[in-house]
This record gives sequence, C-alpha cells and structure tokens, in this order.
Amino acid sequence: MYYSVIKKKDIADGPGVRVSLFVSGCPHKCKGCFNADTWDYEYGQPFTEDTIDEVIEALSPNYIRGLTLLGGEPMVQVNQAGLLPLLRKVNEIYPDKDIWCYSGYVFDKYVVPVMLKEWPETEEFLSYIDVLVDGPFILEQKDWSLKFRGSANQRVIDVQESLKKGEVIIVEDYR
Repeated sequence: MYYSVIKKKDIADGPGVRVSLFVSGCPHKCKGCFNADTWDYEYGQPFTEDTIDEVIEALSPNYIRGLTLLGGEPMVQVNQAGLLPLLRKVNEIYPDKDIWCYSGYVFDKYVVPVMLKEWPETEEFLSYIDVLVDGPFILEQKDWSLKFRGSANQRVIDVQESLKKGEVIIVEDYR
C-alpha cells in the first residue's frame, strides 16, 4: 500500500483538528476529483511501520480530535488490509479519538452487501470506523455549502449505529 500525504493539523476533513492520511489507489476516478494524483496505486510513498508511528505520534496532542482516512480510496481491499495495523494501534492507544473515512463506495449498496460478505478485512476495518462519508464525488452535484462533503449525493454515516440497526443512520449534525 502507498500513501500520498499525512496532514497533521487538518480542519477540513471532519470535526475539530484532525490527522488526515491520504492513501493512494482509487478505482472511481471521479470527474473533478480534487486529488486525482492518488488514483495511481503506487503514487507517493510506501506505507510502512514508520508511517504508522508517524501517524500515532501526530495523534498524541490533546487538541487532535481524531484520524481521517481518505485518498485515493481507503476501502479498496488492498488499502483496507494495509490500514488495519494502523487502525488497531489507534484504537488501542487513543480509544477516545474518532476515526472518519471517506469512500466513493456507497455504504448500503456495496460496502455492506458486497465488501462485508466477500472481503475478510472489511468487518474488522468497519469496527474501527466511527463515521463514513460515502458515495462518489459527482461534479454536477458539487455544493460548497455542505459540511465535510463535496457533492450532494454524499452522506455522513454513523457506521456503528448503522451496523447495529441494519440501516443507514445519518449523522444529524452534518445532514
């Protein structure tokens, strides 16, 4: 797995001050993507133990609210597998910090019915994700007024409540 950048004080990709990890590799190739360089699965640098340590250190200040995963596409199978050691460590060391993930995959159309059933990584991966911003970026639905989303089709989903209830639960603060 590769990644393009780690933003250590990000305020654009979730609430509060966050650490954001932009992974490489994306099958969606959305028209108007703000980060098209990350479509290439080998763009940037290899994701290593040193990378994990850098993210863990960046999360240490009390003012950091959590971690955001985006890219690229964090939820392609190779990236899920690559990110699991980081997610395990974040959960162990910082259980009170939240984890957001941005994905072009639609939660109730592909993540749950396909990934969760077919990919062994997905169940554990989702167990660490608090909020998923789902759906591809659609340039024709771009809306600057939306909080933490680029286009009107995207949703801010409470992953744990959605999995528990078996239906998509939208985070009301970001409706």
